[in-house]
Amino acid sequence: MRIMGLDFGSKTVGVAISDALLLTAQGIEIIRRKEENKLRQTLARIEELIVEYEVEEIVLGLPKHMNNDEGERVDLTMEFKEKLERRTGLPVVLWDERLTTVAADKAMMEAGIRREERKEHVDRIAACFILQGYLDRRNMR
Repeated sequence: MRIMGLDFGSKTVGVAISDALLLTAQGIEIIRRKEENKLRQTLARIEELIVEYEVEEIVLGLPKHMNNDEGERVDLTMEFKEKLERRTGLPVVLWDERLTTVAADKAMMEAGIRREERKEHVDRIAACFILQGYLDRRNMR
């Protein structure tokens, strides 16, 4: 069994997968789309990854504002969650993703990755932070 972590954005979805022991998260790819509302190919790719990695649960980042308010992105994320559950039949857990993109960018900066190159990886790494946070909490119980 593995768990998938997703960082859902307006034109990208960062994807991370746990190891088989559910201890660590590894970023595997960024799914890109040309238009925000065109999700059919995105969902199809997620299904392929679910089969390939034997995923049994999905963790989806919930983009709340820093003051805990919910904006338009939360509404879009909730719609995406429903589509994921219908299409995959898997449980989708929401995980607070505040500051994950900032943390991902900072980690790449500290690793010496140039700004131009960071944009190419930030969503995948943010998905790692989302999933790793969930795994850590799950394993503390």
